[in-house]
Amino acid sequence: MDRKLKRFLIKSFAVLAVIHLAYFMYGYIKFEGLRKMSIYTEFYRFKFYDDVSISHFFISGLFLFFFVIILLRNHTKKRNELSKVLGMGIILLLVSFLSLTFFVSYSLGLNAKLRTVLPEKDLNKDKTLLNLLQPFLYNYTSYSSENLFNPENILYPKPYPVIKQNDTVYYEPDNKGDYSIESRYYSIDTLKMLSNDHKKISNKAGSVLDFLGLDSNELEKRIISKKKIGDSTEIVFKGIEVHPEYDDKMCIFLENKFLFFPLNKVPERQQQYQNAVKRYNLLYTYSQDSLLYSFQRLDALLKKYDIETQIVPKELTKDVFYYRDHQEPLNGIRNTYERNKLKDKFRTLDRLFYKPNYFHPSIMGIFTSVVIGVWLFLLLLYLIWNSSRRKLSSDHVTGNKQM
Repeated sequence: MDRKLKRFLIKSFAVLAVIHLAYFMYGYIKFEGLRKMSIYTEFYRFKFYDDVSISHFFISGLFLFFFVIILLRNHTKKRNELSKVLGMGIILLLVSFLSLTFFVSYSLGLNAKLRTVLPEKDLNKDKTLLNLLQPFLYNYTSYSSENLFNPENILYPKPYPVIKQNDTVYYEPDNKGDYSIESRYYSIDTLKMLSNDHKKISNKAGSVLDFLGLDSNELEKRIISKKKIGDSTEIVFKGIEVHPEYDDKMCIFLENKFLFFPLNKVPERQQQYQNAVKRYNLLYTYSQDSLLYSFQRLDALLKKYDIETQIVPKELTKDVFYYRDHQEPLNGIRNTYERNKLKDKFRTLDRLFYKPNYFHPSIMGIFTSVVIGVWLFLLLLYLIWNSSRRKLSSDHVTGNKQM
């Protein structure tokens, strides 16, 4: 490859870089903001009818037109070896790809603006607030759901969390006839020891328990799980019986451990526990002003994402503390807002942040075909033109010799 051709290719790639930068800046400017985002928001997919697609079509066509003319007229005079032809083929493939992907730079501009308006740190703060306040934000009909609200979902304070055990109680001595199901809750305790020590204790435990008059089988039933971790054994077992229904520092808002939207790359169990501690403190340790401030932040968050809401922080705070202190069905909490829209908004943000799709599946096949088609067209033109120029040059030399 001679110096003249190298200079031409460098200039061509520089022009492509400038065009890509222009589309990046256009995408950055065109971002419509968080308020207009919806479940249908996605990175640009080349729609064939708007300003980006139309301009893309003409700019790509003009660039390739002038690139081919200059390449064929000025840089196909010398005979090329196979390795040089292959090298030019790779260059033409790269040119084809770069000249047809301006819309990707446009999407990158949108992404950059999104992350400027909403840095990942701020997104995680918003998720954390919603995860913390999740049990206060359900529709009132959801509070009767045993799946969402039950003592097994309490993660804090001690002796929680607990495990539920159902016992069948028969009213007849022969275990026939009427019976009822009684639910009991036991704390979940964890014991961790070296595996060798565990084996020694297990071997001697039977004789010791028999001596003390205790039932070893009954104790074995209390073990929930055993797991080896390195050279240690972790035993999870049922501890003391717990009575959440009579606990005066336990209310329905603590009986929910689910997250509104998990933080990325943070263990969910860790998030659930941290939220449980904060929620308990808001309800039983801190003053009401702390929960009021949290609801004020929630109100600002909903407005930030353009979520219609009827939440009044002071009234919601009063409702929460009323239902904390009264054991009655929760059916009048004033927490109305567009729940589905908010959930969809965060699904969209999670997809744009962590699963950006710059080549939409609907255009992948067409895009690949177009890139390969353009590349083959350019390569064939180059080979045909190069072959004809060599032939003309050879005929001209032959004619001079005959003269």
